[in-house]
Amino acid sequence: MNIRLSGYCALACFALLAVSMPLQAADKAPAPAGTTPATTWIHPVIAKFGAVHPRPDVSGQPDPSVNYKVFIDVIGNVMDKGKHLDSLGRVARLVNLMGFAKVPAEHVHIVALLDGYTEDAALVNAAYRKLYKKDNPNLEILHALKKAGVELLICSQAMAGQGLKDSDIDPGVTITLSGVMAPVVYGQRGYTYMQL
Repeated sequence: MNIRLSGYCALACFALLAVSMPLQAADKAPAPAGTTPATTWIHPVIAKFGAVHPRPDVSGQPDPSVNYKVFIDVIGNVMDKGKHLDSLGRVARLVNLMGFAKVPAEHVHIVALLDGYTEDAALVNAAYRKLYKKDNPNLEILHALKKAGVELLICSQAMAGQGLKDSDIDPGVTITLSGVMAPVVYGQRGYTYMQL
């Protein structure tokens, strides 16, 4: 009984000693690396859209030697018919982030499928005006994305469902068989799937 009690006392004393000892330098939380840089916005690749805030000091930086293949399902939410889709702005931001990291254009392969509520973004002005009585505010950013190397797709099944003709779609957007088939096809080609 005494041996057991003295064992408990030793354990309690050790626990008390461990709690009361000051932390060693290695156990302390790391000191902040410095102050956050002032907020600035740049457009390394696409001049007007997808601004990025430079942060070369944080984790998750793209490697310029890697080949990036990304399939983006641009589903968005209900569109504000007076301005371009926020989701397209985020696609532009991805392009600009790659540019800021000095990833060569030939290492950046982005495919963006206009799907769901976003299909109207691909309409030429004449077709858009029939529906919304105004020009399509998405065409400028679509053309900028295309110029930056983004492949733009629209689902032919959805077009048929909406009664759209091929001529209703901006020539910079490729008509693809199906919005359900496209991610499968590009997934087989090694593209990472993402929704915006």
